[in-house]
Amino acid sequence: MTAPSELLDDSFHVFDTTLRDGAQREGINLTVADKLAIARHLDDYGVGFIEGGWPGANPRDTEFFARAAKEIDFRHAQLVAFGSTRRAGTTAAEDPQVRALLESGAGVICLVAKSHDRHVELALRTTLDENLAMIRDTVSFLRHQGRRVFLDCEHFFDGYRANPQYAKDVVRAASEAGADVVILCDTNGGMLPAQIQAVVATVLADTGARLGIHAQDDTGCAVANTLAAVDAGATHVQCTANGYGERVGNANLFPVVAALELKYGKRVLPEGRLRETTRISHAIAEVVNLTPSTHQPYVGVSAFAHKAGLHASAIKVDPDLYQHTDPALVGNAMRMLVSDMAGRASIELKGKELGIDLGGDRELVGRVVERVKERELKGYTYEAADASFELLLRAEVEGAPLKYFSVESWRAIVEDRPDGSHANEATVKLWAKGERIVATAEGNGPVNALDRALRVALERIYPQLAKLELVDYKVRILEGVHGTESTTRVLIATSDGAGEWSTVGVAENVIAASWQALEDAYTYGLLRAGAVPAE
Repeated sequence: MTAPSELLDDSFHVFDTTLRDGAQREGINLTVADKLAIARHLDDYGVGFIEGGWPGANPRDTEFFARAAKEIDFRHAQLVAFGSTRRAGTTAAEDPQVRALLESGAGVICLVAKSHDRHVELALRTTLDENLAMIRDTVSFLRHQGRRVFLDCEHFFDGYRANPQYAKDVVRAASEAGADVVILCDTNGGMLPAQIQAVVATVLADTGARLGIHAQDDTGCAVANTLAAVDAGATHVQCTANGYGERVGNANLFPVVAALELKYGKRVLPEGRLRETTRISHAIAEVVNLTPSTHQPYVGVSAFAHKAGLHASAIKVDPDLYQHTDPALVGNAMRMLVSDMAGRASIELKGKELGIDLGGDRELVGRVVERVKERELKGYTYEAADASFELLLRAEVEGAPLKYFSVESWRAIVEDRPDGSHANEATVKLWAKGERIVATAEGNGPVNALDRALRVALERIYPQLAKLELVDYKVRILEGVHGTESTTRVLIATSDGAGEWSTVGVAENVIAASWQALEDAYTYGLLRAGAVPAE
């Protein structure tokens, strides 16, 4: 396997375990191709170590190591094989799973060992002394085979609470046998930052071993616990991308790295890679097929989004007044949300973000503010519908709505057939560039039929619409009036292959609300494409 050519100083490690511990999250099932893709992203990000899995324990991980050796030229990271110490009653040289670790070809091996006395006796069913011998023998054997060895002390903090002397004996045994780093694991995730800091500091003072931290997030403190361990002297942090992991997850790689670089002043990534944080986070989310968390620190789309008018007024003077760091440092961007809480500053900043200079026109800005509040009172929302807001803003600036076509009428018909099937048909009548057009289409539902009919009507005149695709559709029923009467809000996301935008519609029924959102989606798509409006 090619050795990384751009390794950082070895004095501090960022160790990623997404491919092993992260893959234990419910709903994640990684193929070998997925693991290879994630490994490339992590190496591109610049982590020091990537734990690839447990070769020998399952065929998929064995295949991953074999293919990674041939297919990935690591620039920053070293690939790590995970496994356990030898079994009781044998030797490391004779243990098949230890041999599998060597056969993986990984230059670094991370062993897991029991550090809680009850686990040794009840789970391993061996003695405390034999467990220490298993650790010494396995670490020493792998070191003599030319491998670098890290050791994870499973359930360390719970074990330390029950029997601190034995927990420290495990650390000493691993360190004295040649383990480069001994990682203290909060396997059950029940510790709090002050507890972590106190234990790490004590263990470091009493053993002299180089220590790392592996924190689960069961109390919501995994990132804080990781940083507390660093404060106490740990120089190795184990994390997963986006906090993926068993139960509620692990310490999230991206907030940990961002905090270390931006708050601690540590250089833990290669130069310039921190700016890739948001991109890498979202790319890995795509590979595992999970929607990126919108409110994730640093990388979420809402991480630097501002809604309150008071905030916007301050941000207009200086963004640092309501932002703890520059979002560009982690590859994110500030966003202004437009809502009924918006003030003049929010509208001006949002206009600037959209490339529309309001020129300090207080009357114009005031009209937009009132228009937004009036429409949100009816059920519209512009926080997640930037395209509809931009069309509203342009209408106020230009004095009239942007028009590429004028709708004469539309209708959707749903036919219930005796065999239980349904037929959905829509007809649209409109005017575009002086021509009256009538188009009919069928679809797998009334909204899909309307979408197709509108496309049929307009594509000949506006061929740019061929690229448009409806990619998401959300319906929310707002407050009811009587029985089934209610206000319906529809949000539609549309893509042209180069970007994506959202539009909103509100009406007494879902079809009418959907039509409004579709009209805005097509209008905005034509605006993006540079089409000339109808005269």
